[in-house]
Amino acid sequence: MPEQLIQFAVNGTPGSGFLVMPEGAGPFPAVVVIQEWWGLNEQIKGTARRFAEQGYITLAPDLYHGRVVSEPNEAQKEAMNLDRPRAVQEIVGAVSFLKAHDAVTPKKIGIVGFCMGGGLTLAAANATQDLGAAVAFYGGGAPDVDAFAQNKAAILNLCGEKDDWVTNNIQALDASFTERGYSFPHSLVVYPGAQHAFFNERRPEVYDPAASTDAFARALGWFKEYLV
Repeated sequence: MPEQLIQFAVNGTPGSGFLVMPEGAGPFPAVVVIQEWWGLNEQIKGTARRFAEQGYITLAPDLYHGRVVSEPNEAQKEAMNLDRPRAVQEIVGAVSFLKAHDAVTPKKIGIVGFCMGGGLTLAAANATQDLGAAVAFYGGGAPDVDAFAQNKAAILNLCGEKDDWVTNNIQALDASFTERGYSFPHSLVVYPGAQHAFFNERRPEVYDPAASTDAFARALGWFKEYLV
């Protein structure tokens, strides 16, 4: 599959990311893939390739601008130092790039993110009307329910049972969607026995093959239902 590092516009300044094209002539639906707190590493690039293999043009914006870390303390520092409003702007820029791409149809874009990227996925859903579906894996730092008042994207949250802090917050958020009577589709799946980062196959201490396989299938099903 063709892949390359690209630049795209973010409020008149450049953003960058990793673009993967499916095989064939298209047109194709499109998905933005948002990194964990480690940066745009090989695991996230591999995830972008997995979605491209399923027929989606994928773009993973580089929110750390070239920095990739491997130690938890470094990752925590990078995540804390991240300019989140700017990061959301860069994600919206990636969405706009895909929407304008000649090979992208339909023009409603999907988004999927992991950990820090899951929270940013939920934030981005409130920042643009160009998203049709959002999938957040264990979305740390998710916005307050009030932020979703104008959201139009269908939202799927995927969490692990043993990821107490994140899962408790996401459960409360999803319940609040119903309590507020928000009209957008939303769903929550909690995987029994699964840890935080259960989807990350490069972290064997937390990777859960069964949960990961099911979650990927659910993400694809969500995008098929609300994008394609």
